[in-house]
Amino acid sequence: MLTILEVLKRTTEFLDKHGVESARLNAEHLLGHALGLPRMQLYLQFERPLTEAELERVRPLVKRRSGHEPLQYVLGETEFCGLKLKVDRRALIPRPETEMLIELIKEQVATPPAAVLDLGTGSGAIALALATAYPTAAITAVDRSDEALALAGENAALVGCSARVCLLRSDWCSQLDPAAKFELIAANPPYLSRTEFEATAPEVKNHEPPSALVAGADGRQDLAAILDQARRHLAPGGLLACETGETQHAALRQLATDLGYGRTESRQDLAGRDRFLLAFV
Repeated sequence: MLTILEVLKRTTEFLDKHGVESARLNAEHLLGHALGLPRMQLYLQFERPLTEAELERVRPLVKRRSGHEPLQYVLGETEFCGLKLKVDRRALIPRPETEMLIELIKEQVATPPAAVLDLGTGSGAIALALATAYPTAAITAVDRSDEALALAGENAALVGCSARVCLLRSDWCSQLDPAAKFELIAANPPYLSRTEFEATAPEVKNHEPPSALVAGADGRQDLAAILDQARRHLAPGGLLACETGETQHAALRQLATDLGYGRTESRQDLAGRDRFLLAFV
């Protein structure tokens, strides 16, 4: 019978042969998930033999990951801002960079907003993180995808926010009440060009929904629409906070000025690239 350590070694070698980055770490996550153990607990049980039933739970997970299906989809979950969220092919996997967007928002919006809008909610990650950060805020989360909204609803139930998060099928602001106003609007919209998308890793290009990633020839199509539409729904003194492509800020900030925003700021990600746009009214 194979021990946990032997299975880890074989899985690592198999994933590495198939070009999976961080093969050992991936193997640990997959085995831990299959056995219902925290990853670090594996180290305390290296010599434990695995039963055939346990190996049968491991094998399909390893096969999926060897085909470059994202680890988060294989595990069915990810962590975002301290929340454990369900993830699958219905929506984009929340990124660590987007956690930075939440931190920037909390720095800028110290007074809890009464109403918050999340545009293109996907898995619901941003909406639920903001619902946690601002427990008294009414959260509206919109998406054009019924499948994404269903996933966001499942996550809202998981974290106990269903009563405070209103999910709405809408192409950006098109289905909102024209009179609706929000002190805070957040968005992580598609911002890749088609060329940029084709250059992404197989985990992204072959598995995540292109509609959540690609926005026209230059990647700015959806951000331009959001800047235009959100301006009409921001309350006085409100903030629009967006994640963007790193080469888009000059054009987006000029557009924001033309649309009547009072002030804009570019903020950088951990690699020093322009990644977040803050627009104030």
